[in-house]
Amino acid sequence: MPELNDRKFDLVVSIFGAMFAPKPFDVAKEMVRVTKPGGRIVMGNWIPGDPTLVAQILKISSTYTPPPPEGFISPMLWGVETNVIERFSQAGIPKERIDFLRDSFTFNFSGTPSEFVDAFRNYYGPTMNAFAAADVNGKSETLKSELENLFITQNKSLAKNSTIIPATFLRVTVNV
Repeated sequence: MPELNDRKFDLVVSIFGAMFAPKPFDVAKEMVRVTKPGGRIVMGNWIPGDPTLVAQILKISSTYTPPPPEGFISPMLWGVETNVIERFSQAGIPKERIDFLRDSFTFNFSGTPSEFVDAFRNYYGPTMNAFAAADVNGKSETLKSELENLFITQNKSLAKNSTIIPATFLRVTVNV
């Protein structure tokens, strides 16, 4: 794949994406490298331990999967301000040029909470991995039940066949 040119973009955006790359310091360095001086980097990152949906999905899912390999760096650490500052500081950005805001993303799903769990089971990597591990151990129904309970309790929709769940994330804005 061809490399992107240095200082090419006015705005670099990653919403719940770059946080899952395996080398976070390299991610920060590359985002800074391709951003023009005076440009911005904006990230949306899930927050570890947050009581809202995604952090809780990951918490539940992790109890069904084997421990990560040695040297694994959790993507959730992108949701911790001190880690973000450290990563971008090593890429040459002073902490004074990094802003944080806790924001909310609302999942709107046309279906029941149980059907929404099925969508996560089929399309969201961490949940897919948890179900694969739970299947091996004969615990997939227990996992499904835990996730359904989570989705039901966090659902704000009053409609029977609709799921609306807000989830908190950390919005990071880096002024290059």
